Amino acid sequence: MDYVIEMLNIRKEFPGIVANDNITIQVKKGEIHALLGENGAGKSTLMNVLFGLYQPEKGEIRVKGDKVNITDPNAANDLGIGMVHQHFMLVEPFTVTQNIILGSEPTKKGRIDIKKAEKEVQELSDKYGLRVDASAKISDISVGMQQRVEILKTLYRGAEVLILDEPTAVLTPQEINELMEIMNSLIAEGKSIILITHKLKEIMKACDRCTVIRKGKGIGTVEISETTVTELASLMVGRDVNFNTEKTPAEPKHTVLKIENLVVKDTRKVDMVKGLNLDLRAGEILGIAGIDGNGQSELIEAITGLTKTDSGTIKLNDKNITNLAPRKVTESGVGHIPQDRHKFGLVLDFPIGENMVLQTYYQKPQSKNKVLNYKEIYQKASKLIDEYDVRTPGVLTKARSLSGGNQQKAIIAREVDRSPDLLIAAQPTRGLDVGAIEFIHNKLIEERDSGKAVLLISFELDEILDISDRIAVIFDGKIVADIKPEDTDEKELGLLMAGSKKEKAGGE
Repeated sequence: MDYVIEMLNIRKEFPGIVANDNITIQVKKGEIHALLGENGAGKSTLMNVLFGLYQPEKGEIRVKGDKVNITDPNAANDLGIGMVHQHFMLVEPFTVTQNIILGSEPTKKGRIDIKKAEKEVQELSDKYGLRVDASAKISDISVGMQQRVEILKTLYRGAEVLILDEPTAVLTPQEINELMEIMNSLIAEGKSIILITHKLKEIMKACDRCTVIRKGKGIGTVEISETTVTELASLMVGRDVNFNTEKTPAEPKHTVLKIENLVVKDTRKVDMVKGLNLDLRAGEILGIAGIDGNGQSELIEAITGLTKTDSGTIKLNDKNITNLAPRKVTESGVGHIPQDRHKFGLVLDFPIGENMVLQTYYQKPQSKNKVLNYKEIYQKASKLIDEYDVRTPGVLTKARSLSGGNQQKAIIAREVDRSPDLLIAAQPTRGLDVGAIEFIHNKLIEERDSGKAVLLISFELDEILDISDRIAVIFDGKIVADIKPEDTDEKELGLLMAGSKKEKAGGE
């Protein structure tokens, strides 16, 4: 069998942890090969070894049958290996073309030939159906478009093997479908793709084979045509996984959150929330379904005090919290799992232990007479790390060093532990594996059952349908439908999210 890439018996260690323990993966030419594992299983580490960012302690790498020594990413590029990282490596003030050619600039008479570069980038973009504007600034384009720029960066450098690290974690459902088409066009051109993921549906839809790793060890490789979602899930987590969350019917009580005629502008002073009305009661989970960019972010930021409202009121337990400072909102009884964990959820260069008390560090027993009590802080953090299975070498490990999923679990632990009256969960399972998703869903339902109000904002329609007691559809800054999950389905929700009015769902 001819393999384009072989990683044989790879071992990679970090202080106090074996990230990859004797793992083997073999990729055929012209296939989409999934690398599946839980958060922190060692997937990204293994691919960082292939891309030359890390050097393995043991094992060997072969490219087209030849043993190679990949000392750095430039050596990987020279061997035709490109990597699109989960968190993009782009310079925001630069244009698409400037980012793509960075480090490989074409020159003319000693100066960068930007016209030639733009022409080459546009030709590449058209060839693979990427539809990217070569002259646009990175700061002005969507996340999905930025990802295409990252793919173009690898193709510009002649990549034959593309490593895509959790490529769908930040994409909308429509962008995910477009990415699948792009991947198929790359394969049709003779490229090979290694897809790091834990989204089982995507593996079943897009991949040819799948290598599973669990807690740093290789479990094996399976043909997608010969397996099922259930089998892949149990291989990944080592036990049976329940895909449908079990919950008793909700018993809603008094109104916790009441929003009336809310108007919120974005940074460009454009109305994004347009006279929105919303009620949420204690003891229920209200799911907000909508396509990204219809006012969800501005709504969350207005409730949590991160953005000033233009008009309208936000009441929590009959108390007006409109335009209060974020700390005052928190102290009023609001917990916030933010959709952008790096921007709003963590201080990445702080130890994970300190991140666990960001909402309460100034209160007793974490602090006394305005002096931090580190013993109490780290005791508290250790308890939460154990309870929420946050996989970290220790409480002093920087938050930046944890996998995305474990960063997310740390934020959820911090917010749920305070047991706020209103818990806002924005994309709470983004980037999490099926085992962690099951755990988080159960935590949200526990909060509901203890009489709390949960506002769930998610682009995952199956998540909205699975755990919501009520679904509010947001379109163009307004709630356009309020329906029960049992009275609708993904297709109807998709139509409502796109602005269609449906008799069955009822209007505003």
